[in-house]
Amino acid sequence: MASTYSTDLKLELMATGENAGTWGDKTNTNLNLIQQAVSGFEQVTLSSGGTLALAMSNAALSNARNMVIKFATATIAASTVCTIPDSIEKFYIFDATGLTNPTNLTIKTASGSGFTLDAAKIYAAYSDGTNLKEISLDTLGGTIAAAQIADDAVTTAKILDDNVTQAKIADDAVGADQLAADAVVTASIVDDNVTQAKIADDAVGADQLANTTVSAGSYTVSSITVDAQGRITAASSGTAGSGNMIGKVAANGPSSGTYTANPAATRTVAYLCGAGGGGGGGGNTNSGRSGGNGAYGFFTSAVSGGTGYAYQIGGGGSGGQGTFQGNSGTAGSATNLATPTAFSAGGGNGGQRAHGSSGTNGSNQNASINIPLGMGLLPNRGSAGSGGGPMSGTHPGQNGGSGTSGAIFIFDNHGT
Repeated sequence: MASTYSTDLKLELMATGENAGTWGDKTNTNLNLIQQAVSGFEQVTLSSGGTLALAMSNAALSNARNMVIKFATATIAASTVCTIPDSIEKFYIFDATGLTNPTNLTIKTASGSGFTLDAAKIYAAYSDGTNLKEISLDTLGGTIAAAQIADDAVTTAKILDDNVTQAKIADDAVGADQLAADAVVTASIVDDNVTQAKIADDAVGADQLANTTVSAGSYTVSSITVDAQGRITAASSGTAGSGNMIGKVAANGPSSGTYTANPAATRTVAYLCGAGGGGGGGGNTNSGRSGGNGAYGFFTSAVSGGTGYAYQIGGGGSGGQGTFQGNSGTAGSATNLATPTAFSAGGGNGGQRAHGSSGTNGSNQNASINIPLGMGLLPNRGSAGSGGGPMSGTHPGQNGGSGTSGAIFIFDNHGT
């Protein structure tokens, strides 16, 4: 009958009467294998990101049989695995003190589970034939009583800061002699423990007051916020009391230019009038139609002091030529001001020829008030051209009248 091998250590189990003449050598081999399992040490090398499979061969020295497995110095930059064979029951010591990033290493059975390292330390574990179990101090039974601790065994270095709590300090145990000169810092003082009675007169100066979000400086026409403790928590210069509106530009069209806000100005108001449309020319028997009036309005917008804003003032539309049938007049141009809120007073459309329709009036864009034409600061601007008369005798129809040009009047608030 042939030899068999033990499940856990792979020792050769010789059959009765077998191995005559070699029985002693095989026995010595078995004793060496037992010695390796009880006290063997071997250093193995891991490959970062790979798997190192420890092996246990029948009747031969093998790395998985050693009691102590030491991992050679290495950096474990990615998930790495070390496995022991399945179906063996054995105790192990793993030395990971030479590893960098040891938390990337998992030690387990080939098909079962194991544990992941938490630091470059020495670990004890056992295999139950299926999984590898870590043995850590927090899983061991028993207690350490005061009698087992030497008087000088617990030193300051062995006590974590968080382990000395108020409950562990006897009343009156901490006196002035136990406090270092710089031992009591701000973080160690509870807010409610600093009472008014503990603050000496004149003890709080400017250096002891925390800064607020208020910037140091002078504020004009100020808006100030004060909290319940009397602290100024917000301050800004107000807008009340800004300067009076002073005229900056007054012009008729067609023309263009730039309005430059006064350096102290924050707001502008303007009157804009679009140009009138030209009247249609007269025809054989009928008069041409009148053009449309330009829009007229009051506008207001915020401005930046010292900034230039372009404007264009519309020209009046041309009257249509009088002919046998008459020609339509052209539209008047809009008057525009390119402030942050764009202003525009549209021009009137041209009147159509005889038998047609009158031109439609222009419209305002972003006006605060639409003003009837002829009122306010810009009279006689933006009027529509009249339609030309019909043919008279041998004379053709009369030409339509031209529309009146637009105009602009701009103010900003820099006056006193």
